[in-house]
Parts: sequence; structure tokens; C-alpha cells
Amino acid sequence: MEYNSKRVHQQVRNFERTLDGYHFQEPFSRYLTQFYKNNKQMGSSDRRMNSRYCYNVFRLGRAFEELALTERLAVAEFLCEGESAVVHEFKPEWINKNFTNLGDKIDFIKSLYGDFLDKVFPLADHLSPGIVKEEFISSHFVQPDLFIRLKRGSEATVKLELEQQGIAFVEAGPQTLALSNGINLQALKKIQGLFEVQDYSSQQSLNAIQTKANETWWDACAASGGKSLLLLDKFPHINLLVSDVRSSILRNLDERFDIAGIKKPYRKKILDLYNPVDHIMANERFDGLIIDAPCSGSGTWGRTPEMLSKFCMEELEKFANLQKRIVKHAVPYLKSGKSLIYITCSVYKEENEEVVSYIENELNLKLESMTSILGYDRKADSMFTAKFIKP
Repeated sequence: MEYNSKRVHQQVRNFERTLDGYHFQEPFSRYLTQFYKNNKQMGSSDRRMNSRYCYNVFRLGRAFEELALTERLAVAEFLCEGESAVVHEFKPEWINKNFTNLGDKIDFIKSLYGDFLDKVFPLADHLSPGIVKEEFISSHFVQPDLFIRLKRGSEATVKLELEQQGIAFVEAGPQTLALSNGINLQALKKIQGLFEVQDYSSQQSLNAIQTKANETWWDACAASGGKSLLLLDKFPHINLLVSDVRSSILRNLDERFDIAGIKKPYRKKILDLYNPVDHIMANERFDGLIIDAPCSGSGTWGRTPEMLSKFCMEELEKFANLQKRIVKHAVPYLKSGKSLIYITCSVYKEENEEVVSYIENELNLKLESMTSILGYDRKADSMFTAKFIKP
């Protein structure tokens, strides 16, 4: 490949300056937006390369922290990219090794530096049993795809518009398309409301649900409404209550529902399920309960790899405790014989199987099914879901 050595060194200096100012107080994407506003002299190509360098280094987690930052960047670029000017400039002896897959690259880096994968992903010995550890950790060197869910009945319209706009896609399912990251979907005004950005695994998370017309369901941790929109697309004739602890999030949900053309009235409540909610919920009872619990998000860190180098056991324990409290305070409002769907986008057993055990043994619900939704073999997130029946 051809490259400009002087420009590569300038881009590396930009990268070093960018990371030096980041202190994990906010998502890196938000920090980066402000950084570019403050450094308008950087052109679009330099910004694109700077973002790539930063995210690739984050993909190493806590591995290679002893190396100089430039060498660490070279390792990251070698693992994450097909070709890299940084590798040509700083590690030319690594070029033309004719590696055919990521596994070969990982083995090569191991031959130089020793085993490193357990340092990439924090608390790797706490993974759920269904996760194949080395495959899962290695997947973090590959950026996940952008997935969209097509509104039922709008599949042909959305695909035609994407084709006319020259946007390539792969059909991952009857209502699921995989696209390259970086596409400005907001610019597709003609099909706004006919699709939702939603990861492939997230779209599978409600597969265990069956409903009847006019049943009443409660999405207890609704956030911006992704699972609720999925539920209503599958079962448009249910009655829905959405709740969240944050009023601003519920306002975002209203906007998202409006864009999606949701006509059926739904109810909403601001609820803090960390504590009992009898004074608000009173005699409410539901035919179905969805708890998409606040969690570590560890199954999605391929999209936010900065989390790989900051997460710790104390945070994991806090999430597990929060999840148990939320379920405990929500279950009383589920009718007997009806379903609880528990969901996380976590890969840790403390948030998954151990919470399942708590729900079974302490709350006395019957486990009907549970599964890890593995996305790491298809450039998607990994999630966990369990279905319970209340006696």
C-alpha cells in the first residue's frame, strides 16, 4: 500500500492527544464529538483515521498496557484491520505474513508477546457458560455491523429505497438487514418510521413471547422503547404500559413511537423499581411482564470498546443487585399463570444465570426457558433471555 510517512506520524500525534484528554467520564463517542468541535483544523479524513485508531486501541482492553502507545497502536491495527499505514511505518516486518484469518493474526501476536486474550475482556472468568470464551473475546477485534429491523409490511419499500440510494445490505432475516457502519440513516427521509435501528440479537429477544388480543403487558424498563416497538410490531393488539425511572427517556420514547406511527394508545409511568412501587401501581395486574434490565452492557462492548478497560467487579455486583431488586418489585403485578421475560445485554453469569436462580428460588417463579443469544459469530451483540411463569 502507498502512504505518506509524514502524515502517518501527524495522525498518530492526533491520536495520542485525543486519548490523553479522555478520562472515561462519558461515552467516548460523546467526548470525540466535542474534541472535533474544539479541533476544527482536523479534516474529515484525519478525523476518520483518528477515530479508527482510538477505537482499535480500546479493543485491546487492558492488554499490552506495558507497551509504548505507538507500539500498542500497531498491535491494534494489525489485529483489527486488513491493511494499516501504522503497521507499515512502525512494524514493517509484520507485513506480507499472508494471514488468512483473525485467528492466525492472534496466534502471531501471541508468539511475540505471549497470551493476552484474558487481558482484553474484563472478568473473563465470569462469563456465562454458553459463551465460548476465546471466540467471544476475539470478536472484539471486529466492529459489529449496523442492523435495522423492518416494520412488518414495509420490507419491500425499505429495501427498494436502500437499493436506489446505493446502500448495500445483507438480509439477516425476514425483517432484519445488516449494513455497514457509518451510514447516515437519518438522511433517508422517505422511509423514516418504516425501520428501527436494532441489533440482530435484540430482535430475537422476544421470540419466546405469545400473546392474545387485548392482553395487558408491561415493559418495566422501557428506556427509549426498542423492545416495546418490537413487541407491538409482533403483537399490535395488546395493551401496553411502559415505565422507566427517567422522564427524559420516556419523552424520547414518545418521539420514537410517533415516528414509528404507533396509533394504539399506550400508558406510561415514571417508576423507580429499585424500591417498592405499591403507592403507584396499586391494583395493577398484567398478562405479561418484560424486564430488559439495566446491566453492564458487556455483550455490546464491541460497539463501545472503551468499556473493556474500565469495568470492574464492584460495578458487576451493583448491577446484579439492581436487577434482583427490580424483578422483586415488579413481579407482584404479574397475574398468576402469566409470563415474565427477563433480558440483559450482558455475558456475565452474575447478571444472567445467577439472577435466574434468584427468580426461581427466592421469588418462586417457574423457569420455562433460558438462552444466551450469541452474536459474536455474526458481527452482532450477545444477549441473554429467560422466560418464567408465575404460579
